[in-house]
Amino acid sequence: MRIGGIASGIDTESIIRDMMKAHRIPLDKITQKKQYTQWQLDDYRSTNRDLRKSSDKLFDTVMKQGTYLKKTVSVSDDKAVSISSKTSTTDFSGTLEVEQLAKQATLQSGVLKDTDGKKLTDEQVGKTSLKDLGLFTGDDDQKLTITAPGRELAEITIKATDTLDSVLSQINEKTGASAFYDSSSGKIGMSAKNSGVGEIEISGTGGLVENLKLNVTGGTDPDDPKSTAGLDAKFTFNGLETTRSSNTFNINGFDVSLKQTTTTPVTFSSSTDTDKIVDSVVEFVNDYNEMIEKLNSKIKEKTYKAFHPLSDEQKADMKEKEIELWEEKAKSGTMRNDPAISTMLSNLRSIMSKAVDTTDKNGNAIKVSLKDLGIETTKNYLDNGKLIINEDKLREKIAENPNAVYDLIGRDDKETPNNSGIAHAYRKELQDAQKKISEKAGSSTALNDSFALGRSLKSMDQQIERFERKLEMMENRYWKQFSAMETAINRANAQSAQLMSSLGGGM
Repeated sequence: MRIGGIASGIDTESIIRDMMKAHRIPLDKITQKKQYTQWQLDDYRSTNRDLRKSSDKLFDTVMKQGTYLKKTVSVSDDKAVSISSKTSTTDFSGTLEVEQLAKQATLQSGVLKDTDGKKLTDEQVGKTSLKDLGLFTGDDDQKLTITAPGRELAEITIKATDTLDSVLSQINEKTGASAFYDSSSGKIGMSAKNSGVGEIEISGTGGLVENLKLNVTGGTDPDDPKSTAGLDAKFTFNGLETTRSSNTFNINGFDVSLKQTTTTPVTFSSSTDTDKIVDSVVEFVNDYNEMIEKLNSKIKEKTYKAFHPLSDEQKADMKEKEIELWEEKAKSGTMRNDPAISTMLSNLRSIMSKAVDTTDKNGNAIKVSLKDLGIETTKNYLDNGKLIINEDKLREKIAENPNAVYDLIGRDDKETPNNSGIAHAYRKELQDAQKKISEKAGSSTALNDSFALGRSLKSMDQQIERFERKLEMMENRYWKQFSAMETAINRANAQSAQLMSSLGGGM
């Protein structure tokens, strides 16, 4: 803490503070410039994230052939059979008769009892060891081996200290069977995880299978262990009798699920799912329009040169709403006239008018463009190339020839890249712009030296650091000068007092 002006009566602190304000003006300008550059950095990185999302979405939607091959399937008895299209590229129809559904193999143990001859309770199953329940012979670890349909043999190790609950957990986790204990019947219930022909087969060491009453002997007593073999599904598909180990399977790109046996043939047929394809193309156009609207607003955003970033002192004298309105103008124009984005938007307008070679529904060579699908650029130049859709025409063209729509938008023509769908050229423009923006603004993990705005920020940080040292030295010099003045005044006052004292003493 410094105190001045005791001898002179001058408010030294206020004078030096006011003098330093003038000297800080160049530093404030650098600090403001740094803040504006940071805003630029944030805006560019946000834009790059949006471009990356758009690029990824193109790849996952309209660039995939499956988007244009979606089928809807009608089934005469959906309670017996359901059919849906996943990867089929052709229409699909016929009949299906279900003779037998696939079933899982099951096994149930005999009744498990404790040493008092009572059925095991849930508490005993979870807390009491097999040894204490009388279900484990000896003290050495024992093995339980389980084979189930469609799964490899699995072996688990059981300790005398294990509970029945921990044994069942091991069976569920490590084998091809699921198991649980039912305290009402006192039995272990097991079922194969896969359906299909076969049985659950169990063997073990040390009498463990017998102790757990899993040794199926074919006895007729209701309390004896019992085993039921699994079954394959049997059905006739378009006249072909065949089987599957599961009730759910795929034929020719269609997923089939058998639900119950039938007495009469179930008929089915597929057709192009025009609605879903239309939805995909409409979403593609809407995303494009939204993106170019947002980017055009950024590169045409007005710059308010009179509105600079506020300092902490300036903010202290303003209301929150005033700060918000001020900074809204101060942040405006951070990406104005950016060449990378401007070039990308210009190129995209050309891409959206591109025509590609394809074939009509009869296999004849044709050229097709978005205009042929009912998608055109608006007449209003202020829309900056937005697209409008005649949905009725689009729906008609998709129903007529969905493959041509795919060729125009999503096809990847490796032999003739220029004849690839417009989504490929669109995505390349996005990626080129991303690369240029990254060179300017980097990423959140990039070092400042590796991109242009980062180097500018680093340079400004260095300037600020040097200027602050200079200001500190300047302020110290002022304090020394005022302190020297105070010392001189004190000395003069002392001499004056001494002189007055001497004169007074001589009278």
